[in-house]
Amino acid sequence: MDSYLVAIDNGSQSTKVLVVDQDGRVHASARVGLRPYDTIAPGRVVHPDDDVWDSIARACTAALARFDGDRSRIVGVGLCTIRFCRAYLRADGMLAEPLLSWMDERVGRPFDPAAAPDARWVTSSSGYIAHRLTGERTDASANLQGVWPIDTRSWRWPADPAAYAATGMPRTMLFELRDPGEELGRITADAAAATGLPEGVPVFATANDKAVEALGAGVADSRTLLLSLGTYIAAMTVGDGPEHGAAYWSNFAARPGVHLAESHGIRRGMWTISWLRRLIRSDDAADETMYDLEGVLDAEASGVPAGSDGVAAVLDWLAPDDEPWRRGAIIGFSGAQGRAHLYRAILEGIALTMADNADAMSAELGLHPEALVVTGGGAASATMRQILADVFALPVRRAENDDAAGIGAAICAAVGAGVHADWDTALRAMVRQVPAASPGADAAAYRRLRPWHREIRTRIAELSRFAVAHGPGTEQSRSPAADAAGKGDER
Repeated sequence: MDSYLVAIDNGSQSTKVLVVDQDGRVHASARVGLRPYDTIAPGRVVHPDDDVWDSIARACTAALARFDGDRSRIVGVGLCTIRFCRAYLRADGMLAEPLLSWMDERVGRPFDPAAAPDARWVTSSSGYIAHRLTGERTDASANLQGVWPIDTRSWRWPADPAAYAATGMPRTMLFELRDPGEELGRITADAAAATGLPEGVPVFATANDKAVEALGAGVADSRTLLLSLGTYIAAMTVGDGPEHGAAYWSNFAARPGVHLAESHGIRRGMWTISWLRRLIRSDDAADETMYDLEGVLDAEASGVPAGSDGVAAVLDWLAPDDEPWRRGAIIGFSGAQGRAHLYRAILEGIALTMADNADAMSAELGLHPEALVVTGGGAASATMRQILADVFALPVRRAENDDAAGIGAAICAAVGAGVHADWDTALRAMVRQVPAASPGADAAAYRRLRPWHREIRTRIAELSRFAVAHGPGTEQSRSPAADAAGKGDER
């Protein structure tokens, strides 16, 4: 008989819930959008009210209403939530203030008890949701990204008191830690009533959302490179340990004791495609081509030559804190190009930038990737997949299921519940990769174009620094409200 796992995949813009069997087949699903961020003060970006919990409760209810299988065969819930968030809880376990987004400046700083006088507990998004589901004060060790006093080798709270002092988080305010696949607790009667999940079913820890996505995409060793094509774009592979490098940082993986190396990335990466689509969308309902504008653009761009007839895109639309002068640019217009050139130039900008970032990471780690696996919304573009194959000079695969993070969460639950004996068995049973593209005739052209685009990025950065320092609007600073506006799903 089939066993079923419920996978909760909470992203920056929506919560997705899957009901999955032991072979990775999806039997029901639902998605509930999150409300826009509240930017209540400079530097503060929060999820309004109790929106993350509300979206999870509604998505679970909707997915289970669509599930026509035997609910008594649901043996576990895998909980994956947004990384880099922070929750301040009162003594009763409810939010002392709305959940802090990963864009909130406070998540990059030590906790200030004076600024949150009602807080009895400090935890991550996964710790808060686990508490709402189970009543326990437990959290996923592998989701503690940002300022937390965690020992990255042992995945546990350290013995050294100085570690707590540096983060402003005393041990008495922190939840107990659980590794991926370990039980966080069991669904309470109240949570069952709110979500439709069967009372008493165990909830299992996963990791940070990017790591869970890598697990669900089948990235199990350093021979495979993952490219996550979401609003934030990053390349990842299995790393050697928790140490950071000049071209990468170390991230907890969704398997106990394993670390991922994550390259430098692109902020607002695939967001740029949404931005372009909004600019050229027609309001004329009679224009049927606009019903699938992205598909139309994808088809048109496939006929544009490599290099987009000289149009180049630099995707620095959201400057990092350490280089606030960086700005994006699209250059090279001659009057002969159209929207397909713009679309392809953006895809090429992503591919060429990330190939350099991934190569720098691989060189520092001494790795030689043999294949590229793509996930996220951008993986749906056939033109993007072909460009990536040509630029990276690697075969491109994609996960058969579009929600790789959901499958990853289900794998954690399957291992924890004993549905599969170990992680490798679960991966073989539940993840299927399908060929997506192979390097083609444009691979040679992109070898020549990589130095060209690299030099353009360097010059645009120099020009941006000058323009921000000396141009109009220099008194204006980047605001969280501007950051939040138009932001898509981080994955």
